[in-house]
Amino acid sequence: MNDTGHARGANHHEHRKFDLEREHYRQPVTPAAPAADGTIYTCPMHPEIRQPTPGNCPKCGMTLEPMLPEAGEGENPELADFRHRFWWTLPLTVLVTLIAMSGGLFDGLLGAARPWVELALGTPVVLWSGWPFFVRGVQSVKNRSPNMWTLIGLGTGAAYLYSLVAVVLPGIFPPSFQVDGQFALYFEAAAVIVSLTLLGQVLELKARSETGAAIKALLRLAPKTARRIRADDSEEDIPLTHVHPGDRLRVRPGEKVPVDGVVLAGSSAVDESMLTGEPIPVSKAAGDKLIGATLNTSGALVMRAEKVGAQTVLAQIVEMVAQAQRSHAPMQRMADRVAGWFVLGVVAIALLTFFGWGFFGPQPSWAYGLINAVAVLIIACPCALGLATPMSIMVATGKAATHGVLFRDAAAIETLRKVDTLIVDKTGTLTAGRPAFHGAVAASGGNDAEVLRMAASLDQASEHPLAQTIVAEARRRQLTLSTPEGFESSSGIGVRGVVDGRDVVLGNTVLMEENGVDWHALEQQAETLRQEGASVMFLSVAGKAVGLVAVSDPVKASTPEALDLLRASGLSIIMATGDGDTTARAVGRKLGIDQVFGEVKPKDKDDLVARLQAQGHRVAMAGDGINDAPALARADVGIAMGTGTDVAMNSAQVTLVKGDLRGIASARRVSLATVRNMRQNLLFALLYNALGVPIAAGVLYPLTGMLLSPLIAALAMSFSSVSVVTNALRLRQATV
Repeated sequence: MNDTGHARGANHHEHRKFDLEREHYRQPVTPAAPAADGTIYTCPMHPEIRQPTPGNCPKCGMTLEPMLPEAGEGENPELADFRHRFWWTLPLTVLVTLIAMSGGLFDGLLGAARPWVELALGTPVVLWSGWPFFVRGVQSVKNRSPNMWTLIGLGTGAAYLYSLVAVVLPGIFPPSFQVDGQFALYFEAAAVIVSLTLLGQVLELKARSETGAAIKALLRLAPKTARRIRADDSEEDIPLTHVHPGDRLRVRPGEKVPVDGVVLAGSSAVDESMLTGEPIPVSKAAGDKLIGATLNTSGALVMRAEKVGAQTVLAQIVEMVAQAQRSHAPMQRMADRVAGWFVLGVVAIALLTFFGWGFFGPQPSWAYGLINAVAVLIIACPCALGLATPMSIMVATGKAATHGVLFRDAAAIETLRKVDTLIVDKTGTLTAGRPAFHGAVAASGGNDAEVLRMAASLDQASEHPLAQTIVAEARRRQLTLSTPEGFESSSGIGVRGVVDGRDVVLGNTVLMEENGVDWHALEQQAETLRQEGASVMFLSVAGKAVGLVAVSDPVKASTPEALDLLRASGLSIIMATGDGDTTARAVGRKLGIDQVFGEVKPKDKDDLVARLQAQGHRVAMAGDGINDAPALARADVGIAMGTGTDVAMNSAQVTLVKGDLRGIASARRVSLATVRNMRQNLLFALLYNALGVPIAAGVLYPLTGMLLSPLIAALAMSFSSVSVVTNALRLRQATV
């Protein structure tokens, strides 16, 4: 909201969110090399990987995704495929696990057919559901980039192949392979590994599918067609892509402005909130600039197209959001940082175990070597290591959601605890984002109620939100309103008309001077109201200034407490808003915010975030409008108000459902507890492998004469996973 008056009565040329004349806003973004169809695919973890076709990252195996999603893009096909594989084979995994872990409960029913039943149940899970994992595991070897897929492929493949051979060709193995006269089978271990991995992939892909939601929402803002006026004044509807600079276009009430341009004829109020975040429509008349994708609320407009396609403000914001999203990779999990060396280490130990026992072990040495190598691969299965982080994230996000805090990805949880600077928007973030009546002040010798009555009587003829606020206050006070006559709206400066037979003017100082009204006697009262954060309109009756009417955007009741909590946690608070400096600084003083930036545009907010990051700060940005989207995406952590626009929420990694800034303090507490829990899980998983792998290799055999059976290894592997899950569940008791 402006500090000099409402949108019809304010100098909107000074305080507009987007200044289309500022060419620095249109700084070009260097695009990637175009593909045949214009789509470039990249890895979220390794943005340097770019190619013109879909596929998997050669470094980590992650599915590549489009750099710039399309508005009509459907569900990720890989997500649909993995979900299909998981649900169709989950019953098989449950059945084979029940049979294998029943302690012989089903032996009376199945008898000698039990191994074949386990083979029949486990094979579809491993070979069909787990096939994509084996493909990625092979690719990791070909690309010489060992990762988690290498471990999954080796662990699952070893367990399954050993079990398959034990069922089909049991004579290959010596009696030492038998446990209580039976061969130990590990179909259930292989099946459980595949199902758990599929579940993790489904959850990850679902979260990753939201990374392009902000861009898709932005693209959907633009209308599909425009109504062009031909040279003979006839009209036609054409696709938006057919609009050229210089075309005359008609924008009817309720329609979106098709492209950036200038008003040629007509007057109306245009809702720019979808791009500016400001709730108050802006009056437009001949000569005023229009922004594509904004909504024409009332009158009909004829405009001239100036910027089309990639040159529009909307297209530039799309580019800025896309660029900011790709400027830093998502969280690199600690498990991934050690995975390469871990894989190589496990494989080396398994091979050393096999050959060491084969050449130097007691008889049957090679049988011992094989069984111990299999035990090493099974006990080193990455279930615990792979579950360590996702389980903590799942529990933490659920816990946070019950307190109105929604995390979009794990990176936000990890990063939020490191943030030292918070940038907040004003309208809709610190304030309610809705106009509220502030007060009416009469000139010396006048009556405040009469000032409000005359202003409300005139405003009855206006549909402007600020006018409705004034009228509503008058009716709340049960003031008797008169019917206005000869109502006129002066674009950007105010309104005029006749009330009770007298000329009445309501607007800013420009309108007062146009009507020859001396307003200077009220200047001090007006400045006092502006210092309180209110927008001020002057009222004149019969050519004489009789008073002021002020409307403000009230601060949310929870905001002062929230800011105190955030300061206590060590955060530095900065306010950046498109509102006028006077109003912005008044609100800043009221809330104890020392650093205030007024009249900033989306590009300025984005630059502010980048500048602070260059100084070494970890920056969080909190906002609610589309104008905040570039800064939300650029920030280390973007925080959106759930009461704001969808684009803001999709650009951010954290959403506060209730629009309450106290949720940021809660989110930071969740971040601290979750990262601590993740580290505990990872430490446990790594220590477990550090102890379990040597035991599986047989280092205790010289002392105890005992070997670790692959069955025991599988049980131990399951125990490690349960332990990790149990520790993660402790987060449900964390204080938020």
